[in-house]
Amino acid sequence: MSLPLVYHDDYSPPLPPGHRFPMEKFRLLRDHLVALGLTTDEALLRPELCSQDILALAHAPDYVTRYCSGEMSRDELRRLGLPWSPELAQRTVRAVGGSLLAAEQALQHGLACHLAGGTHHAHHDHASGFCIFNDLAVIALYLLESGRVGRVLIFDCDVHQGDGTARILENVADAVTVSLHCEKNFPTRKAHSDWDIPLPPGMGDEAYLKVVHDTLNYLLPIYQPDLVLYDAGVDVHRDDALGLLSLTDAGLAARDSAVLDHCLGRDIPVVGLIGGGYDKDRALLARRHATLHVSAHSAWQRHGLG
Repeated sequence: MSLPLVYHDDYSPPLPPGHRFPMEKFRLLRDHLVALGLTTDEALLRPELCSQDILALAHAPDYVTRYCSGEMSRDELRRLGLPWSPELAQRTVRAVGGSLLAAEQALQHGLACHLAGGTHHAHHDHASGFCIFNDLAVIALYLLESGRVGRVLIFDCDVHQGDGTARILENVADAVTVSLHCEKNFPTRKAHSDWDIPLPPGMGDEAYLKVVHDTLNYLLPIYQPDLVLYDAGVDVHRDDALGLLSLTDAGLAARDSAVLDHCLGRDIPVVGLIGGGYDKDRALLARRHATLHVSAHSAWQRHGLG
């Protein structure tokens, strides 16, 4: 079989013209992976909507209900940065279902990737930074409470700290949160992950990759997780609109390959989620995100999975 990839046509609902969030990148990512011959549209796994009961493992039930029914206040929507619509609400719930499906595929086959996910700024009872429901926290809590895993490690390489994930999971001993992020970037008020690794602005490929290797070489033997959730944000790229680090295309590819090889080399299943990435050239941005899936395809073959 081939590398499991998860996607749904709900993922790119319309936003108002000129909106800064690149919602079309998910559809363009699908198109690019198909054009590369990495998958076909028919081969992509389509997720179900995530149930509100599962969302409520990480989020206040009242918040879940209010968002899904469109009862968010103007202040709440301003903090989120996205306008409410029925299409966006369905996309949001579907995407968490997609991350869950990718995690289940990773546990079964060793590796799987979502063409979305990594919404790490969503908090227990409020949205923030384009993130509504925190799929990383939902996956961790669902798999732990269902007994599917004994320990989850979240390796967050988005340029922004995973503050929502850290706060939701701060008292969950078997959900280990690790955040590699630019120290001078959103959010202004940082949370406390289990392991925070703040990086100086302008850090390039060589120094960044050393941190990735050193961190995984240290933490994976300590925790020996049953699953790694890898948030492969591309906003660490030197041309990203919201990032302050300076990775090149080659640096991104080396990072993704390193994370996958560290995990798979220790027989630890890993699920890849795309995280953040911002560029006015949406097609270019989609190609940047595809680095994860191309790297995962190579790792799938290199480690003899399937």
